[in-house]
Amino acid sequence: MQNIEEVYKENFEIVKKYLFCLTHNNELAEEITQKTFYIAVKKIDKFKGKCKISVWLCQIAKNLWYNEIKKTKKIKNIDDEDTLEMIPLQNVEEIVISNENKINLYKGIQKLDIPMRDVIYLRITGELSFKEIGSIFNRTEQWARITFYRGKQKLKEVDENEKRM
Repeated sequence: MQNIEEVYKENFEIVKKYLFCLTHNNELAEEITQKTFYIAVKKIDKFKGKCKISVWLCQIAKNLWYNEIKKTKKIKNIDDEDTLEMIPLQNVEEIVISNENKINLYKGIQKLDIPMRDVIYLRITGELSFKEIGSIFNRTEQWARITFYRGKQKLKEVDENEKRM
C-alpha cells in the first residue's frame, strides 16, 4: 500500500470534486475532504483493498456529507433579498428563469436511480472526466459515458412528460 501522503496527493482533488458535486459549496467540500482524510488515516486498517482507495475515500466523504445534512437539517436559501434589489429588473427576470430551469433540472435528476444521479452530478457540477467518474465507482470510463447518456435521455423523457401535463 502507498503511504498516506501519496494517497492524499493522488486523491484529494477527486474527493473534493465529488464532495463539491454533493454540496455545491467549495468551502464545505474542502472542509469535508479534510475530515475524510483524517478519518481515513484513523481507519486505514478497515480498508480491505476490495475497491480502489478513491472509491473508499469517496464513500467516507459521502457518509460525512450525510452526517452534515442530518446535523444541520437546513437547506440554505439562495434567494437573498438584498442582492436582488441591486440587480436591474431585466436581469432579475433572467436570473429567476435560470434558477427555475436549474431547479427543474435538479428535481429531474433526483428522480433518477442513485448511480445515474451521482454520475450526472459528478459530470455536470464536478466537471469530472468520464475516466475519473468511472474510477470513483470502480467501473470503466465507458460505463460512466453510457450511464451519463442514459441519464440525459431519462431527464429528457421526464421533461417531455411534465410539459404534456
